[in-house]
Amino acid sequence: MDVLSGIRAMIKFKLIMVFVTYEMTDLVLKAARAAGATGATIIKNARGQGLERRTMFLGLEYFAPRDVILILVESRRSEAVMRSVTKAAALDERPDTGLALELDVSRALGLTEHIKALAAEMPPEK
Repeated sequence: MDVLSGIRAMIKFKLIMVFVTYEMTDLVLKAARAAGATGATIIKNARGQGLERRTMFLGLEYFAPRDVILILVESRRSEAVMRSVTKAAALDERPDTGLALELDVSRALGLTEHIKALAAEMPPEK
């Protein structure tokens, strides 16, 4: 096993998914980066329902468009990133602001250079 394979086996990742209105996207991205995230992917104009159905004219349902922000982070940084994006988007302060969730990533490919940079900045625990 080469050195990079050993490092790759030790570094664990989490996927943070943040669902917010498009007006909050830049704030969330800045907050995530400030907390240690190294990038993100944004999916525009996702639609969904909240706690209560919202209807408009003639009983048609209203789905407010959201951005889905996908942030792959090294697991030791995930708590700080979650706290930071929650605060930036005021997720726990009022209804309809959005939500954030975190998933364990069992395998991620295409990250060789990313893993090298992470390992140089914050060596993995053995």
